[in-house]
Amino acid sequence: MQSSRFDRKRLAGIGTAIVGALVLAACATPTPYRPATGSGFARTGYSDEQIEANRFQVTFAGNTLTSRETVERYLLFRAAQLTVERGFDYFVLVDRDTERRTRTYATPDPYWGGYGGFGAWSPYWRFHGPAYGWRGWGPYGDPFYNTDIRTVDKYEASAEIIVGRGPKPTDNVRAFDARAVIENLGPRVQMPQPN
Repeated sequence: MQSSRFDRKRLAGIGTAIVGALVLAACATPTPYRPATGSGFARTGYSDEQIEANRFQVTFAGNTLTSRETVERYLLFRAAQLTVERGFDYFVLVDRDTERRTRTYATPDPYWGGYGGFGAWSPYWRFHGPAYGWRGWGPYGDPFYNTDIRTVDKYEASAEIIVGRGPKPTDNVRAFDARAVIENLGPRVQMPQPN
């Protein structure tokens, strides 16, 4: 009975490792320039929202392998592309921000499975501390023993833009010619691979 329970735990650990490897392999490249997918921390890509007839909120979120510079470049490219798509010639950055989000992951070693390779037995000690009460410690259940701890950052840039027709205002350093931005940044924008 003990052996089959240990075998199931070991298989579950191996299955978890395989699924984790597949997920990691799927995210092994920086986010390409594409419409937003996912939600929360997993959200990547661009999105935009019309606020007024000539005012938009534009965002671009990268994955953990996408640099801050790339996220900000793709944001400007999306603002320029949106400007041209709507029939305008230039855009002015009213407000712009880049947010860094950090997550820490602790992944236990699937081969140890909390048993330390000893089947269903491992050493374990209980102790009482005045500030914490009863606690336990075992070398194979300790969160820092046989555990991969990883901290990852991802960036999301957002901007509010006002779009206009005609030549860009020369007295405003926040004004960009949309076609010039597309021409200059386009070669450095990674488009998604066709399926």
